[in-house]
Amino acid sequence: MPKTKLGRWAGGLIAACFLFFLTVILFVLSGQKPRDPINLYLAIPGICAGISGIAAFFTGAVSIIKFRERSSLVILATIVGFIVTLIVIGEVVEALTYSH
Repeated sequence: MPKTKLGRWAGGLIAACFLFFLTVILFVLSGQKPRDPINLYLAIPGICAGISGIAAFFTGAVSIIKFRERSSLVILATIVGFIVTLIVIGEVVEALTYSH
């Protein structure tokens, strides 16, 4: 278990990221169309999953670097948060460079 406050935050944020992502999956399986013009049932949990994943990466990284946190949960949250950050950056770059 994490020993620092930021470590506990990183664990909670990555858990929230997984819960929001699970919510998106459940909405898609229930018949929501992801390509509708504006589908808030998919957009809001998806954005929240991305934000919480990025926040987990930064809080976990600060906890590891500054406070020497060595909990496996914090390290896992930082790694998963880093992957989420890379995915979000890739999506933004793709949206900026895509032309019709």
